[in-house]
Amino acid sequence: MAKKIKENIELQNEGTVVEEKSPGFFKKFFYLFLIPLMFIVAIALILATVTEYNVFKMADNAIEKIPFVGSSDDEKIVVENSSLNEKKVVELQAEVQEKELQITELQSKIDSSAIEKEELLTEQERLLFEIEKLKRNQEETQKEFNEILSTFEKMSAKTAAPILVQMSDTESLRIMSNMKPDTLSAIFTKMSPVDAARYTELLSQQ
Repeated sequence: MAKKIKENIELQNEGTVVEEKSPGFFKKFFYLFLIPLMFIVAIALILATVTEYNVFKMADNAIEKIPFVGSSDDEKIVVENSSLNEKKVVELQAEVQEKELQITELQSKIDSSAIEKEELLTEQERLLFEIEKLKRNQEETQKEFNEILSTFEKMSAKTAAPILVQMSDTESLRIMSNMKPDTLSAIFTKMSPVDAARYTELLSQQ
């Protein structure tokens, strides 16, 4: 009897050892996989909350990157939109190049017009300078002529007559035409009849 009881106790001890040595599958799964996974997920969520990172958006992006998971219709729409955008970009680039050419042409015309305007202004200034120069020369010439005329009018008719005859017809006629009638008549009386007649005819033709 005592031997039998001893055997039963030994069997019970062996069963306990077996149970302790080989725990169940659920316990292994729980301790080795589930608890560490929950721990990692909890840490990831805490880090995402602290860094304000959208974990769900990241998951959606990851799912979209997985082949054969995204919608084929969406992919077609994306491809079509991409091709349309590329075509529009090419058209806009061509339009920009055309506008740049137009701007270059306009700038060239503006530069050409500016050069022509500058040349015209320079020519205008030159002409104005020439006019002023001629006016000054004319004034000086008129002043000199007035002085000569005054000198002849102060001369005696006997002295003035031979000087006028020796001068060119143009100069002598200019002086005579500006003399006072009395002074001119006195000078004619001191000339030879031929010279007096010639100058009288020339003065009447003016």
